[in-house]
Amino acid sequence: MAKPNKPQHAPDTGHEWDGIRELTNPPPRWWMIAFHAGWIFCIIYFILYPAIPLVHDSTKGILGWTQIKEFKEAVAENDAIKAPYLKKVAAMDGQALLADAGMRNFAESSAKAIFGDNCAGCHGAGGEGAPGLFPNLADDAWLFGGDFDTIVESITDGRQGNMPAHADMLDDAVINQLADFVIAASQGKATEEGLIQFNEAGCNGCHGDDAAGGAVNELGSGAASLTDAIWRFGSSRDDVLRTIRYGVNQEDVPNTRIAIMPAFGGKLSPEAIKMLAVKVHELGGGK
Repeated sequence: MAKPNKPQHAPDTGHEWDGIRELTNPPPRWWMIAFHAGWIFCIIYFILYPAIPLVHDSTKGILGWTQIKEFKEAVAENDAIKAPYLKKVAAMDGQALLADAGMRNFAESSAKAIFGDNCAGCHGAGGEGAPGLFPNLADDAWLFGGDFDTIVESITDGRQGNMPAHADMLDDAVINQLADFVIAASQGKATEEGLIQFNEAGCNGCHGDDAAGGAVNELGSGAASLTDAIWRFGSSRDDVLRTIRYGVNQEDVPNTRIAIMPAFGGKLSPEAIKMLAVKVHELGGGK
C-alpha cells in the first residue's frame, strides 16, 4: 500500500490568510533569465539609441540614429531609383509619354501622391470633384480642352472661368425662359424657338450657336456645353437661374459662382506637372 504524500514544509514569510501561506520559494529559472535579459537589453538600447529625455533634448546614442535621418535616407534611396525615369519624363513629349506603357504607368503611379497632396483637396481622391464647387476630372467633359498640352497648361497656369451676370442685362422673364431652355437642352429636348432666343440673348457668343460649346472650348473660353447632362454648378432650376443671373467670377456681384483653379507652375516641377497631366488625361479619357 502506497504511503500518502507528506505535505511539504517550504519556508514562508509568516503571513497566512484563510489557510493560505505566503511562501518564499525562489522564482523559476526561466523567469530570472528573462528578467536579467530584460534589464541588460535596456542598458544596451540606452547606449545605442536616443532614449533618455533631458530638459531641452535627449541622449543621442552612440549610433546617432534618428527617425528623421532614417526617413531622409529612405527618401534619398527612393529618389535615386526614380532619377533615371524622371530624366526620361523630362525628355519625352506628351504623346510619347502616353504611348509608352511603362513610362505611362510610372507617371500615373508617381502622380498618385502628387495628386493627393495638391489636387484631391478640391477634386477628390478619385477626381470625382464636388457638385457645385469643383469640376469632375473623371468624366469626358473638358472645359478648356482635354489634350495633353492643354492639361499641362491648365495645371501650370491655372484657370479662371468667366460668365457675365445677366440680372441687370435681361428681363427676369427672359432669364426664366433661358433657364427652361438650358434644362431642356441638357435633356435633348431643346426647341428651335428656345435656341433662337438663346442666340438673341447673346449666349451663343461663348456657348456656340448650337449651345454645345465645342468650338469655343477649343479657343480656351471654358464655356460649358449645355447640351449634355454634365453640370458644373448644379442641375436644379434654382441652380441654373442663379448662374444666369449672377454669372461666374463677377466682382462685386453677390451670389456669383466661384470657379478659380490656382496655378501650380511655381510650386511643382515640370516633371511633376507632366506626370499629373498623364493622370488627369487618363482619368477623363483625354483627347
